[in-house]
Amino acid sequence: MFSHIFVGVRDFDRALAFYTPVMAALGIQARFCEHSRPWAGWQSQPEPRPLFVIGKPFDGLHTPGNGQMVAFSAQSRPVVDQVYAVALANGGTSEGPPGLRPEYHANYYGAYFRDPEGNKLCVACHS
Repeated sequence: MFSHIFVGVRDFDRALAFYTPVMAALGIQARFCEHSRPWAGWQSQPEPRPLFVIGKPFDGLHTPGNGQMVAFSAQSRPVVDQVYAVALANGGTSEGPPGLRPEYHANYYGAYFRDPEGNKLCVACHS
């Protein structure tokens, strides 16, 4: 369905320091990182898409939106717990600790947090 998801950042180095360990905890591999542009991307496996990309917006302006959220899929509930802990340890802020969210479905286990730029993220396990 998606080719890529781009999340805008103001401070690329700070964002990269946050997303590098978060993506590693999710088991998602880095595909590229260009400090001169600046942007970085991680790719799904085994296919090369969709990509998750962070970078400075083309016009140089970034304001985190209200209502937008990127949700990453985790293979297990312990991975949700680990990613949430890594996010908070690397400058993220909590928007909801790991736990069951039966209002979505009986097995939905998720955690919510914001990156240092204020972008809202989720990591969820559906089993």
